[in-house]
Amino acid sequence: MKKVKILDKEAINRSIMRIAHEIIEKNKGIAELCLVGIRNRGVHLAKRLSDNIKKIENKDIPCGTLDITLYRDDLAMASGQPLVRKTEIDFDLNDRKLVLVDDVLYTGRTIRAALDALNDFGRPKSIQLAVLIDRGHRELPIRADFVGKNIPTSSQEAVEVHLEEADGSDEVLIAGKE
Repeated sequence: MKKVKILDKEAINRSIMRIAHEIIEKNKGIAELCLVGIRNRGVHLAKRLSDNIKKIENKDIPCGTLDITLYRDDLAMASGQPLVRKTEIDFDLNDRKLVLVDDVLYTGRTIRAALDALNDFGRPKSIQLAVLIDRGHRELPIRADFVGKNIPTSSQEAVEVHLEEADGSDEVLIAGKE
């Protein structure tokens, strides 16, 4: 399978810093703001966004972790036992401006599951979506508020996001048939 590098470490870092600035600008600062990353790589991206926002605003914002395994609509189709990991949201979501963070936006089904899961933790004032990659092919009416890069793909291609924290390197690849 042929793989083409779309983003390298520097491009990923620039995208994350730009998204951090856009989040601050859209929300007119960081009052009431919190970030929640979807396991697995969304968590690492949320932490990086949080670090960049702190560099810009000189103040911490709450950052949490969301596991959506039990909220997926394809759970019945999965073979074997699903691996459920811990959700860590140790702050009140009620009346906050929540930015949900994930690595790739594709069909929208992961985000739908995340929205369902968030309902169990409170009622934010608003929920915005930040993704590193938007590859299109939506099956649900979901769009990202903040996008690192739009990458038009075919449904036969796969987008691979590698992050230092999970994979040992920072890069985004498109894998397709040769």
